[in-house]
Parts: sequence; C-alpha cells; structure tokens
Amino acid sequence: MSERFDVVDVIRAKRDRHELSDEQIGWVVDAYTRGAVADEQMSALGMAIFLNGMDRREISQWTQAMIASGERLDFSPIIGPGRKIATADKHSTGGVGDKITLPLAPLVAAYGVAVPQLSGRGLGHTGGTLDKLESIPGWQAAVSNDRMMSILGSVGAVICAAGTGLAPADKKLYALRDVTGTVEAIPLIASSIMSKKIAEGTDSLVLDVKVGSGAFMKDEESARELAQTMVDLGGAAGVKTTALLTDMSTPLGLTVGNAIEVEESVEVLAGGGPADVVELTVALAREMLQASGVDEDPAEALADGRAMDVYREMIRAQGGDPEAALPVARESHVIVAPATGTLRRLDALSVGVASWRLGAGRSRKEDPVQAGAGVRLHAKPGDRVKEGEPLMTLLTDTPERFDRALESLAGAYDIATTDSAGAERALILGRLSAE
Repeated sequence: MSERFDVVDVIRAKRDRHELSDEQIGWVVDAYTRGAVADEQMSALGMAIFLNGMDRREISQWTQAMIASGERLDFSPIIGPGRKIATADKHSTGGVGDKITLPLAPLVAAYGVAVPQLSGRGLGHTGGTLDKLESIPGWQAAVSNDRMMSILGSVGAVICAAGTGLAPADKKLYALRDVTGTVEAIPLIASSIMSKKIAEGTDSLVLDVKVGSGAFMKDEESARELAQTMVDLGGAAGVKTTALLTDMSTPLGLTVGNAIEVEESVEVLAGGGPADVVELTVALAREMLQASGVDEDPAEALADGRAMDVYREMIRAQGGDPEAALPVARESHVIVAPATGTLRRLDALSVGVASWRLGAGRSRKEDPVQAGAGVRLHAKPGDRVKEGEPLMTLLTDTPERFDRALESLAGAYDIATTDSAGAERALILGRLSAE
C-alpha cells in the first residue's frame, strides 16, 4: 500500500518547529496504528512534539485522529423520559490515596445521572481504581459493552476496564511514550486522556488535575496548562468539560493501598471518612450534577444512605460481595513520631513509593499486586502528634519489603515543635472551564 506522506518529512517538519497539517496528523496516527510507521519513527516524532510543542489546532486534530482509530460508545438508549437524566464522567490525572471514584460514581448516580467510569490500573506510585476494587471478593473489572449498558440502565453507575476498541492508537502510543522519555509532553498527555473520554461518549466530563509531589504535574502552572488544554478539547468535541486543580502534595485520606482504600471509601459512603476525601468527593459530584442540570446538594445522599445503596448494587452487578471481609495484610510495621508537635509536611510521593514497594503497586503492567498492602496514616498535616505514638503503619504480606519502604519514607515528614509553622494548603486550588 502506497502512503500519502513520507514519515521522515513529518518528523523533520516538527523537528524544525513547523506546524503539522490536519492531513499529516490524520495520516501519521493512522499509519502508526496500522504498523506502516515504525516505533522508532514515532519515537522521533514524539520527542519532536515534546521539545517543540503543538498549538491547539494540532492537539485537537491529533486527538480526533486517535478517536477515529477505534469505536465510539453511544449511551443515548439509556437517556430519556423515565430513564437516566444524562451521562457524566470524572477523570483524575492520578495521585496517592486517590480513591475518589469509588464513592463518587454511586453518589452521582443516586441523583439519576448515569456514570460510566472507565478506569485503569496503577503503575508506579499512583494507585489504580481497578486494583482497589479487585480486592473485593468476586468483583470483576471486565464488562462487555452490552453488560455496561445494562448496569447503567438499572444501577446508574459502573466502574470497569476500558475496552480495547476505544482509541487503540492511544494504547499503542502510550506504551511507546513510557519507554522514550516523552510521557510529560502536554499535547500527548491531553490527547491521550481526551481521546478516550470523548470516544466514551458521555455528555459531560469533570477533570481532577492533581498538583504537587505525588502528582504527574509538580507545579500549578503546568497543571493549569494541561487542564485548560483538556477542557478546551472537550468543549470543542461537544462534551461539557470543567476541571478542578487539586493538591497532591500530601496523600488523600488516611489510607494508601487497595483494600484499605476500599474500606475508607465505604466509610465516606456511610457518612463518615476523612474530611479531605469527603470534600473532594462532594466538590466533584457537585460539578457533575450541575453539568447534568441537577440542582441538588450531593452531601445529602452521603448522609441519608442513598449513595451507599447504589454502591452495593454497583458492586453486586459486577460479581462482587459488598458485605464480604476485605483482605488484610499478614505483616505490619509501625512508624512512631520522633517528637511531640504539629505534623507540618507529609510528602505524597514518598508515601506512594512506600506503598508501591510494600506490594500495593506494580513496576510493570503485568505485575501482580497485594490487596492488603499499603500505608495507613495516623495523622495528616496540621494534626498534633506525640513522641512515641503511631505516625503511620506499613502493611504487607512480605516483610522483606519493609526495609525499602522505610528508605522511601526517610525525610518524608516534618514535625514542628513550635507554633511558627505556616498555614495549610487548600485542597482545591482552582476551577477551569472552556475559554
């Protein structure tokens, strides 16, 4: 098959800081997906994009080309009179202790909005929603499109693995970026996330863009640029899209792991749980409901048990037993406070790496994870701690992992013994909508 373009010409154009035409972008994404463009050639183009960037038109076209590489879902059969009001989705750029999807999806569904939450697995220090839920006995991540539609129609919320038919170009390109040092390219991050979310076909999307040591974006300026790029991509594709910038300098909640994060999510659904997890869950739910035309206070469905009812139905619909005991790690190690005072800093990345080294995460996509492994926190920044009392508990089935986890926590926290330390950072740092 003769090709419309020479890939070397496309690489040179971006290398020399020229804009790529719509036709060049559409062709190179399709040709790479088909195998007509080799990995080393796409690697060179990816690096050129990383170094020289793309304008909004190029990013939009790249996103559309990746969407066109696969199927698009259609949720219209479940929307209408006597059915669901609308479909809404949330995407987080990933963090430490980020279990928000678990209480959020059933909370929004309690108000008649369908929530098709296509989620992923953890890699490195960031946890994966599917890994957390798989700690529930019987729960299955794989759901066919027909089954997903059925669950959405009856329950209102589904959390499952994305099918291979959505943006297959992205799956291939994502694996390449991971091994060529181009993961951080904002045009490629934005198009990767938004190609899948637009192809998913929801009416609205709320983005939770994390900022801080435990996040992909370490500074607010780059996080804001990424968020605005994604918001504009969504809006241009007809998806109502907003974004919250949220702090990830310290872990979310008091648990980092799999089963222990499920346990904490259930506490939130029962009307309790850590204040920061509740705050972010309610804030994101409010965004999703507003985008769906629902003027309600989502905190009410946490208090009266409606969200918990939907959660139990959602877990059962995918083969899980919401009443079953969750796995518990066989071994534990307690870290005590070295001094009395106020905990002023608890580094999210260090805690995330510790949890990963304890067995809660993976280094490669095919690695298994331990359901019970992780870190249980006994204090958050701003809390008073006493010398000799527990600061955090490390959990694993394999005690030989403790040493490396402890290494990652060296210097991970500060305790102020005077009252002169600065103010706490807000959890929600900003909100972005279409320009």
